[in-house]
Amino acid sequence: MFANKTVVVTGGAGALGREVVRWFSTRGAQVGVLDISDAILQGAFPTVDEKLCLVSCDLTQRGSCAEAVATIQARFGAVDILCNTAGGFLMGDPVHNTSDETWDFLFDLNARSILNMSAAVVPAMLAGGAGKVVNVAARAALGGGAMMGAYTASKAAVLRLTESMAQELRANNINVNCVLPSLIDTPRNRQDMPGADYSQWVTPAQIASVIGFLASPDAGAVHGAGIPVDGLS
Repeated sequence: MFANKTVVVTGGAGALGREVVRWFSTRGAQVGVLDISDAILQGAFPTVDEKLCLVSCDLTQRGSCAEAVATIQARFGAVDILCNTAGGFLMGDPVHNTSDETWDFLFDLNARSILNMSAAVVPAMLAGGAGKVVNVAARAALGGGAMMGAYTASKAAVLRLTESMAQELRANNINVNCVLPSLIDTPRNRQDMPGADYSQWVTPAQIASVIGFLASPDAGAVHGAGIPVDGLS
């Protein structure tokens, strides 16, 4: 289904990003994998075949995103699918004590990264007459939470950006959707919550499967959706 398709995955060295890369790679896609440094990318992907292209990129800088996408296009050609899996999480402060640093970190990584990657990828999709964009918001985007104001606001921004892009691009045969995961079963989350019941959490593989569906021809009639991926929680 994805043979000869080019996929870009942001945050590709993370727990979810690696699983998304694996999902598309095993189905024949060429995958451009973006993360913040060469060292992090090489640590996540010590063995690279001809269908993977690892590119370091600062997603908070529009120029860096444009350069990274140009590198992937030079290697594989036009980008067919963009998966924005990069994101960050911080909590602990009430809204009235939220620092500029926390606000900027969360909005830069969760929302500005989508703006920057869209600027780098969507014009070529428009020229080619087709494309798929899948963003990663969060179930937390659906409502506020104590000590999580900046995080929930940044993920709500992802959901609203997804809906707006979908309305702007659907007439051009470009689908834009997002997933809304609950707690993800990652090593970091297990470390931070050692007493939790991990069996209730959603796995990166489960989320990757939904992202893959949204990027497939089977989701051709789906525009602007926010798909909950909740596990058992």
